[in-house]
Amino acid sequence: MPIDSERIEAAVVELLRAIGEDPHRPGLAQTPARIAASYAELFAGLDEDPLVHLAESAAFAGEDSAGELVLVRDIAFRSTCEHHLLPFSGVAHVAYAPGERLVGLGKLARVVETLSSRPQLQERLGDQIADALERGLAPRGVLVVLDSRQECVTARGPRQAHSTTVTVASRGTLAEPAAQAGVLALVGAGAGTPASGAEAP
Repeated sequence: MPIDSERIEAAVVELLRAIGEDPHRPGLAQTPARIAASYAELFAGLDEDPLVHLAESAAFAGEDSAGELVLVRDIAFRSTCEHHLLPFSGVAHVAYAPGERLVGLGKLARVVETLSSRPQLQERLGDQIADALERGLAPRGVLVVLDSRQECVTARGPRQAHSTTVTVASRGTLAEPAAQAGVLALVGAGAGTPASGAEAP
């Protein structure tokens, strides 16, 4: 279902009135249209299947080797917390142990982008990314680590401006403690990239 811009604009006008503002004053007159346009971008993933990005995975056989692990670190993402409709943004580290299929590394970022472009919870987002990789690639194992700043924590309530949230979702062989520890060590070896608000490539 596509974004209904007219309904969003009408809702924003009512919201501005509800907080005691004049939605027609010069500084706010274009705000409803701007928010509608931004929502079309922020929630574009609602109409997109993440498995589309994995459909062109390639089988390998014979002398070809997929290796033991594929890890893409520091995939920048942004999403919107469904509890307060405030943003959270940071980086995703996505690893999988290939079964019989491989996919272009950029496609992993596209999966993250699609699933994060929805009203979300960080905990669920990691699980959805892991599930998509399981379904699309049938790997031996999957591990997804998300590290982000939540505006509902940094800008309101406790106002912990420097706090970040880390979640882990694992499947298959990468859910085993020893294997998981090895991947987390590789993720940590690339530490030093702070959670940021940059969009995924």
